Amino acid sequence: MKPKDALTPRILFVCLGNICRSPMAEGALRAGAAARGLNIETVSAGTGDWHVGHPPDRRAQATALAHGIDISGLRGRQVDPDDFHLFTHIVAMDRENLRDLKGLRPAQGTAALLLMLDHLPGREGTGVTDPYYGGDDGFEAVWQDIAGAVEGLLDSIAQDQRRVSG
Repeated sequence: MKPKDALTPRILFVCLGNICRSPMAEGALRAGAAARGLNIETVSAGTGDWHVGHPPDRRAQATALAHGIDISGLRGRQVDPDDFHLFTHIVAMDRENLRDLKGLRPAQGTAALLLMLDHLPGREGTGVTDPYYGGDDGFEAVWQDIAGAVEGLLDSIAQDQRRVSG
């Protein structure tokens, strides 16, 4: 990812291993931004390194694909200190990830740190459940949370872009 400019929001979604929640959020944001005609760059990462280079969990892929979004080409990566300079927003899937990101953030990091469900009315301050150790149905519930929060995040970004350009 190239250095950020003031006109293009760059969003990094972060969960623990980068194979379930954050790649689903990345796919949902890409699709939502394209549908709205918004210029947004997005990727995802994990706070841990267990799944670096691996594709998303097969259940995450199947759930996203059931909603028309192919995330099979994504590969896991770990959060890097440079991310706090390259991205305008870093969105944590839960409070633990947010806490870890605050600990990783360099003193001069410029990215806004956000909690995913703060963009879903009525769910502010809560985390997206980690579906990894559950069944397939947990991935659909996570998708619903993520899709709703992505819509709220896109609303916020669109409003910011109107303010900047208007």
